[in-house]
Amino acid sequence: MKQYLYLMKDVMKNGNTRADRTGIGTRSIFGAQMRFNLQEGFPLITTKKIHLKSVIYELLWFLRGETNIKYLKKHDVHIWDAWADTEGNLGPIYGAQWRKWGAASKNVKIVDQISDVIKRIKNDPTSRRLIVNAWNVGELEQMALPPCHTMFQFYVDVEKKRLSCQLYQRSADIFIGVPFNIASYALLTMMVAKVTGLEAFHFIHTFGDVHLYLNHIEAAKTQLKRSPYQLPQMKINRETDNVFDFLYEDFLLSNYNSHPHIKAEVAV
Repeated sequence: MKQYLYLMKDVMKNGNTRADRTGIGTRSIFGAQMRFNLQEGFPLITTKKIHLKSVIYELLWFLRGETNIKYLKKHDVHIWDAWADTEGNLGPIYGAQWRKWGAASKNVKIVDQISDVIKRIKNDPTSRRLIVNAWNVGELEQMALPPCHTMFQFYVDVEKKRLSCQLYQRSADIFIGVPFNIASYALLTMMVAKVTGLEAFHFIHTFGDVHLYLNHIEAAKTQLKRSPYQLPQMKINRETDNVFDFLYEDFLLSNYNSHPHIKAEVAV
């Protein structure tokens, strides 16, 4: 995970100081990329402890097509609490776009993008249209928070039967958010590979605005002093061809050694 630390260091050293929506301010660079070989280990940050339970339940929540935090709170996951209304609703965010694109608009065909992309991977693996898009411009104003991870694309190496995924993330909180995003999309790649009879290969993480909030600088300095441990291993125990069958208990992380958690406040 040295590339993650290099990116954080780059943002801290070379970033522009910018005002932002939250009023906290950031150090920011534009345009970056990291590549993780999922056959070498599961890319879970080791220079601070990551709450994998939150990562997994959030991903399962997205795949369920849900946009109310009741499911998350039921499983003691609170990462979306600050953006929800009094009823727990967030508007048509990721889950709605992934599973019910267009449902919040009038006279628009509703599309289950996840089901469609999996069918296409199985039936037309060399397609250049293996894309899921969360940036629905017609519904952004209805969302509590417009999507930060906006679009992802799959790529099948037909000869070697390997699946890769590339994410474009328009806005990336390098200290708090990015470790979650890396783990979430790496796991999603593994899940889709599992149900399509492929091996998970690369997760490529491409960024627009990568930023370090000014109130995270001291925490980031602490993290940058730490040396990464060897990556853990992730095993998916369930055999299925349906990506919506997976449960939290189906994921087994082993050999995760990490430095202690570093506390920092989320910018809302």
